[in-house]
Amino acid sequence: MADEETVPALPATSWAVLGLLSFGRELSGYDLKKWSDRSLGLFYWSPSFSQIYSELKRLERAGYADSRLVAPEAGPRDKRVYRITDEGLSAVKAWARTAPLDPPVLKHGPMLRLWLGHLLEPERMREVLAAHRDHAETMRLRAEADAADAAADEAWTYPRLTLTWAERYYAAERDLADAMLGDIERTGRDAAGRDAVAEDTTGRDAAGGDAARDAAAESGGENPWR
Repeated sequence: MADEETVPALPATSWAVLGLLSFGRELSGYDLKKWSDRSLGLFYWSPSFSQIYSELKRLERAGYADSRLVAPEAGPRDKRVYRITDEGLSAVKAWARTAPLDPPVLKHGPMLRLWLGHLLEPERMREVLAAHRDHAETMRLRAEADAADAAADEAWTYPRLTLTWAERYYAAERDLADAMLGDIERTGRDAAGRDAVAEDTTGRDAAGGDAARDAAAESGGENPWR
């Protein structure tokens, strides 16, 4: 049986696919893609069909999964379904228990645009954040619905908890986008106020600058306007 010494250095996609099989069901590549879209894709990533099939072949070669052809309920072609082996279940348990955790890496496209906000028109920046807000709300609703569906199967207790986390995460992203839109509005008002003050100060400087310079010269002090 696999243990932490014998578990190979498989890519994360392999462990994700094996993890989907660890719930004890025989699944086709299509099933695996469907379930990864409805769970993994909301908090990690969802492998493509080509990645899933490549990993299934890798897992079979490692002895962690096996497959068989079954007659479909509809259609002329048999389909191949996969199940986890005892060796595979032992391996994924060891990986989940002992593998180092990679810290989350945040690649936030809207924030990169905001960071470059000095190159954008304010209206464009608002459009970027509003689109992100709408996307976050769409994802929140999707996570909420998938968590409710997962609640029907006791085997999906922990995936349901990750979907609940995803729902909360996207709610926070939605609220952060709303808050940032408010920050942009305040930034615009503050900038307008500073421009008005600067214009007023410039006018006063033009009227009183000569007198101030003369006074400084007479007192031998440093010119405060230089």
